Amino acid sequence: MSQTETSAAESVVPILRLRGVGRRFGGVHAVRGVDLDVRAGERRAVLGPNGAGKTTLFNVIAGEFPPTEGSVELFGVDVTNKPARARVPLGVTRTFQISRLFGGLSVADNLYVSIIGAEGGHLRPIRNAKDRAYHAQARELGDRVGLGGVLDELVGALSHGEQRQLEIGMALAGDPKLIMLDEPAAGLARAERVKLTEMLLGFDRSITMILIEHDMDVALTVAEHVTMMHDGRIVVEGTPSEIRGNQLVHDLYLGKGHRNHE
Repeated sequence: MSQTETSAAESVVPILRLRGVGRRFGGVHAVRGVDLDVRAGERRAVLGPNGAGKTTLFNVIAGEFPPTEGSVELFGVDVTNKPARARVPLGVTRTFQISRLFGGLSVADNLYVSIIGAEGGHLRPIRNAKDRAYHAQARELGDRVGLGGVLDELVGALSHGEQRQLEIGMALAGDPKLIMLDEPAAGLARAERVKLTEMLLGFDRSITMILIEHDMDVALTVAEHVTMMHDGRIVVEGTPSEIRGNQLVHDLYLGKGHRNHE
């Protein structure tokens, strides 16, 4: 097989493969029988009304807790029962619905700490050459996510939109292969959502992106493939144009219920 053929074959092999994934909390089925393939470089949106199981599915993929049933494969490795810390070295990072920033540190220092964590390093009282390189990387990363003008500001003084940008910057530390964004547009004003959308569209194709998002405009502009969930199950998959024209999607978001579609 030629190098071109090898590259083409690799491009169609899923970097994320879920088979029959379910997650129960006591008697509550938060996720049920999910099969999902995501390929390298893909931009995938996971949509659904509140309680659809989107964040639970994210947590299973990221390793925050294991599935109750089914399997999770990342980059050809079965990680079904491996914790989150074992998935980060494979190239998986994520953001959360609730901010996990260090409000008393500067933007640059938040990014610096994230880079150290991604590289498996540790904080030292006296900087060496590697620490100085990490600080330089942190400032470059801040520029990438549009925070070059506030790198020395305390995070607690940032606007909500800037804090969301910082969360994405921290998730980009360590050059991940797969980044998972949990409602990055939540709480943003219209101008901030536009800025966020432009930033996500500018991501390098070496990074595969999966995002949960309630803002349909953001999700359907950024994504190329869309997975719609309801009651823990995948009920619709398609392109953004197919999702826009799907009656079930409209019914779910307008609160008309699931009707008889199963």
